[in-house]
Amino acid sequence: MERGCSGVVEARDLTKRYGNVEAVRGINFSIAPQECFGFLGVNGAGKTSTMKMIYCRTQKTSGKLDVLGMDAQTHPQAIKRRIGVVTQEHALDPELTVEENVLLYASFFGIGGTAARSKCGELLRLMALEGKARSLIRELSGGMKHRLAIARGLVNDPEMMVLDEPTTGLDPQARLLMWQLLLGLRERGITLILTTHYMEEAARLCDRLVIMDEGKILAEGTPRQLIDRFAAPDVLEVIGVDFENVRVPLDGLVRRRERHGETTYLYNEDNRALLRRLAEAGVDAPQHVARQATLEDVFLNLTGRELTE
Repeated sequence: MERGCSGVVEARDLTKRYGNVEAVRGINFSIAPQECFGFLGVNGAGKTSTMKMIYCRTQKTSGKLDVLGMDAQTHPQAIKRRIGVVTQEHALDPELTVEENVLLYASFFGIGGTAARSKCGELLRLMALEGKARSLIRELSGGMKHRLAIARGLVNDPEMMVLDEPTTGLDPQARLLMWQLLLGLRERGITLILTTHYMEEAARLCDRLVIMDEGKILAEGTPRQLIDRFAAPDVLEVIGVDFENVRVPLDGLVRRRERHGETTYLYNEDNRALLRRLAEAGVDAPQHVARQATLEDVFLNLTGRELTE
């Protein structure tokens, strides 16, 4: 059964079609043990379809997909026993308490009795839910439901967790707590695979990530590598200045220039030096934003649109 793959997930020329729609279009990636690997992109980019193939919810249309050294198409049950899954829907049973939801899920893996209750208590403490054990699902906040879904996904002591949009719909405080919990799981040696359309989430959590759009992988690397490659350390957003008609020597300062609507994005090495150069040349930029470049800029430069679109 074991095939000696170097990564916990190996995909080559992986495709997924739904009728005439090609949701995943021949992608390649490799995920190393104990890393946090992210799929970043807008809704409809193919992220969730890729994840469903990884956790054996759906089968590939073509290509190669190995998970934990096994072919995902021929060994789905063996793979499911060794991974944890947290989907956007959660599928928590509203008629059961928090504790009963975890115990029910434990029974699917043959865990029952004292062992199940001990595991349940441990996981609820880990997810800061021990005070909600007897609460019904409708009594939980959105963040609590997310944390319960993760607790349930950990019940079989998985080697790998697959999380599809783990913080969508959470307020900033709940999202920060979720990030801390996920980083804690990675420190415990669990491989994390997540999808997100939040650039800050990807930058904070992911050791490596791919940027997906329209079913394809456009770029892969660490957050810093992607920013260095497709943007620059700094970006100056200038509104209302037509740089096509401005004759300013920007060599050595501006690495890349993009225009979207009325805003010109000047990707550069040092915003302060660039602003001085513009002022010395008599270029008035009353409406501007000087900031560090982010993964949002990477996505904008690769696709021509923002992640929030």
